Amino acid sequence: MLSPDKTGLLKAFLGGLPGHVAARLAMAVEVDRLMDGRALPHATILEGLRPVLRRDAHERTLTPLRLFCRPFQDLLTCAPRKAKQKGCIARGSLVPVWNWVSLTLIPEEAARYATETKALVLQHKEEDAIIRAGQFWPVASAAMATALKDPNTRKILQKTLGDALAVEDADEMTSLLAAGETLEKLAALLPKPVPSFHETLLWDVRAVYDAMMQSYPDVAPYIAVIAMNRLSRPWEALRLPMMISRKQDETLIAKTDMGLVGEILFDRMEVLKISIQQTRHPLFDAEVLMEEVKTFADLSSHIVKEIELKRDGEWGKRLLAERVQIGKVMEGFMDRAPKEFNAALPMAKGTGADFSKHPGAEKHEMAKRYARLVTGSRNFAAAASFAAKQKTTYEDLCTTLQRYNEDVIRGLKSDPARAEIVGAQFELCAELTAILFSEEEAAMMRRRGKAAQAAAAA
Repeated sequence: MLSPDKTGLLKAFLGGLPGHVAARLAMAVEVDRLMDGRALPHATILEGLRPVLRRDAHERTLTPLRLFCRPFQDLLTCAPRKAKQKGCIARGSLVPVWNWVSLTLIPEEAARYATETKALVLQHKEEDAIIRAGQFWPVASAAMATALKDPNTRKILQKTLGDALAVEDADEMTSLLAAGETLEKLAALLPKPVPSFHETLLWDVRAVYDAMMQSYPDVAPYIAVIAMNRLSRPWEALRLPMMISRKQDETLIAKTDMGLVGEILFDRMEVLKISIQQTRHPLFDAEVLMEEVKTFADLSSHIVKEIELKRDGEWGKRLLAERVQIGKVMEGFMDRAPKEFNAALPMAKGTGADFSKHPGAEKHEMAKRYARLVTGSRNFAAAASFAAKQKTTYEDLCTTLQRYNEDVIRGLKSDPARAEIVGAQFELCAELTAILFSEEEAAMMRRRGKAAQAAAAA
């Protein structure tokens, strides 16, 4: 048993490994666990590797739990939640539900399944392991369905799982496990990541949906959700409910189970919106904030393109309201940018740039952070409702920098007593020029600086 300090150090080391190294190590650890090895702290190592493995989407060794999850693996999420969203199953529910199934509900069947699938995986017979899992899914589903029908069992299970939402997750797992064989066909049609939901593929998925409607109608709406989570452009999954409903209008789709894809996409935007709204000056990462706003803008603009959203429709109202809120947050950052620029590039009244004292490294860093934010958000500002403010702010920053650049070049020539301060300000200006204008402009700025220093030394 490792001490907390050593466990923390181990996880920190594992989290910094390159993706391919982490994948090979994870495979070795999982194989050792399948062989009932006792020397390694399997859970601790895999927990430390998990962020790297999820980020780089490496293939994982098949285990009894991973095979059990195949019918609903595309619904798994790590996102925080306050309520149960249909079509989303918390990863935190997996182990508790599996322990309930394998240790309490059907222990003998689960033990045989685990033993046989482990042996098949160790013999590199992955396809056979999946077939064996397919035999176990309906058995587990039937037992879970019977147990979950009893209100008293649900109350006990809630205590066992520690969360009422996990019981609802178990309900969804039950339904999807029953339809596991058909869902395997869908997974084969949609190997991750699917670059485009083109018409031929759309019709193939529609055929799976039609078959599911005949055998497991309650599971049919999940077809679009699974497709969404396998597509490179998830909003394209809206094409399936539009095809089925024969409507491009949100009204009918939003009111039915086929609107599940839209609801999940809107929930993703809600999570992004909350994170963006919680971002504050000065403790913000420009790259993270831009990525969140860009993702929000991409989702919102593509949903509009895929479906005719009406301003008075449920989704239309939500989208407009959320865009306005994101726009206000970003306008606040745009308003702040000139102040931070002026703090890093101080000017004296009537005489130009002020080189009397160094503004400080923190102000330099803040100016660069805001420059990256203003410049980098240009391509998605319109979709997030702050295009006018972004354009005005960008122009203001450019004007300020151009004026200061001329002053700092003159300072390199004529102010040797303050050469250290002027030199530091020149380096800042060169970096800001690269961000706001281009690397070519920054290179030109540096050549002018060298020429000015040579003239001063002559």
